[in-house]
Amino acid sequence: MEELTDSALMKLVQGGDSSHLAVLFERHHLGLFRYLMQLSRNRAVSEDLTQEVFFRVLKYAGTYDPDLPFVVWLYRMGRNAFFDTLRSRSAEPMSAETLEIRSREPVPEEVFARKQERLLLEEALQTLSEEKREVLVLSRFHDLRYQEIAKIMKCEVGTVKVRVYRALRELRERFCELRGEKLYDV
Repeated sequence: MEELTDSALMKLVQGGDSSHLAVLFERHHLGLFRYLMQLSRNRAVSEDLTQEVFFRVLKYAGTYDPDLPFVVWLYRMGRNAFFDTLRSRSAEPMSAETLEIRSREPVPEEVFARKQERLLLEEALQTLSEEKREVLVLSRFHDLRYQEIAKIMKCEVGTVKVRVYRALRELRERFCELRGEKLYDV
């Protein structure tokens, strides 16, 4: 059997066959959860928001435009849910979590150094404003194109490019500060 596209599945959901929402959930819930986790810095909030977003997908299925990639619509819904939650209650800060490092089985010193770098990078990322952190998360961690990010954030592509540039510059400055290095711009 041929695998249905996200748009085809949403068309079936729009037609009242909500069983296809499970396939969309399986395809996209981890990416959405990671996105929300990087925004909220709180596992429980991110899990709740992920579920909330898929409830919204079902509730607002009729508003889905098949000309828009499903992931853009989904992440926009996730973004809206996050900011709705942020307005209604303050998110609890989370301690930095280390992400699993996958490689060619490095030596312990290399593993330790990578973990330290990752923790510093995560700490530097968390010091950025929500807007700057969000644009970096979408562009660098979720590999979305600037056009897709612009649709999610409801702004121009040029605005996204400027925000990514500024966010990367600030992240680099904060990372260097945390490492105790002096940053020299050439």
